[in-house]
Amino acid sequence: MTHLDIDSIASLIGVSVPVCRFLLCFVATIPFSFLWRLVPGRLGKHVYAAASGLTLSYLAFGFSSNLHFLVPMLLGYLSMVFFRSKCGVITFFLGFGYLIGCHVYYMSGDAWKEGGIDATGALMVLTLKVISCAINYNDGLLKEENLREAQKKNRLIKLPSLIEYFGYCLCCGSHFAGPVYEMKDYLEWSEGKGIWSGPWPSPYGATLRALVQAAFCMALYLYLVPYHPLSRFTEPIYQEWGFWKRLSYQYTSGFTARWKYYFIWSISEAAMIISGLGFSGWTESSPPKPKWDRAKNVDILGVELAKSSVELPLVWNIQVSTWLRHYVYERLIQIGKKPGFFQLLATQTVSAVWHGLYPGYIVFFVQSALMIAGSRVIYRWQQALPPKMALVKQIMAFLNFIYTILILNYSCVGFMVLSMRETLASYGSVYYIGTIIPIVLILLGSIIKPARRPRSKARKEQ
Repeated sequence: MTHLDIDSIASLIGVSVPVCRFLLCFVATIPFSFLWRLVPGRLGKHVYAAASGLTLSYLAFGFSSNLHFLVPMLLGYLSMVFFRSKCGVITFFLGFGYLIGCHVYYMSGDAWKEGGIDATGALMVLTLKVISCAINYNDGLLKEENLREAQKKNRLIKLPSLIEYFGYCLCCGSHFAGPVYEMKDYLEWSEGKGIWSGPWPSPYGATLRALVQAAFCMALYLYLVPYHPLSRFTEPIYQEWGFWKRLSYQYTSGFTARWKYYFIWSISEAAMIISGLGFSGWTESSPPKPKWDRAKNVDILGVELAKSSVELPLVWNIQVSTWLRHYVYERLIQIGKKPGFFQLLATQTVSAVWHGLYPGYIVFFVQSALMIAGSRVIYRWQQALPPKMALVKQIMAFLNFIYTILILNYSCVGFMVLSMRETLASYGSVYYIGTIIPIVLILLGSIIKPARRPRSKARKEQ
């Protein structure tokens, strides 16, 4: 495609040329992923997965992007070859160290706000894959009885070959925007083992659903975004508004921004599904239906109608949340002890650093830790009420829903504007209500401790 053609397309859809080039390559992951199914032999599939990922990266970001990808990939593989007993820790710190260096050098957040784009987003996904592969290979040395279920399922006894490793890291179906998945799943998919050993279900209906969802999300985002510019938070007119109008603008701007992410994840979901890698088994219904959970990175209604903040990590950026739970949160819990606020805060801090070193990210993820902790307090109070107070329990549940909407959209302003000055200005414009309320709830929760009731299955999930 000529430069003139890309200019015309970019102008037509209202984005910059670099973003247009990325979007074209990103959408191309769908046919590239479909063609993977036609490649014969295991070796051929690994070569195709690696080569297609490298090709699309080159077309989207340029040659330098592939050099950036090679650095953490080689560091991770070499650590597995030479330092197996410590390869998980080594790869974790080297991988994150290199990613942080790229975040600082490119300052991608500023570029994204101004309509630019670079390979840092794809590098973020790659970093998690490299780290999980190394940790799982490290876990292969441990006794199975000492491992959690996720560790038993994903651990690697044998070192993957270099071409298997490259195919896993660069497979175009998830290379640009996720979702993150495990090396063991990739190998079973490539070799036709595990759930892929039998006949595969047809992916076309689920792929079409994901594409329709993507089109709807992009259309709604393009319609809403002119009415909710991020610059409004620093404009004089915003300061002239009353408290409730400022608070409502925080909600509408956060609501608008999320549809961009819904679009991106819907496209990557379609690519994962059509390749077959998104398949995750069959339902227990009669007749059984195929599940595509491995491809799913967001539950849109689950986010917008979340009953509590505790549910948000289960429905937003689902696979990264799963990665953080398995490779950070659970591994910080000491044997015989229950997790506390430290594990939650540490996990959110790692997530913030993964996104970049902008103050807005750091503030947002600290806020989200407070938000979740406060929501848990409300939930505990709600569950402690006796059955005869059903109406009060419903009111408490509704308050948790309102709390989640309020604090989420207050907090995510920092994620969108990035700078500390703009973040504090927007928080201060509503008197830091979204920070004060969770802290007050946490403090009250340590004072008002309801009597324990028998734990149901639903409560255990909370």
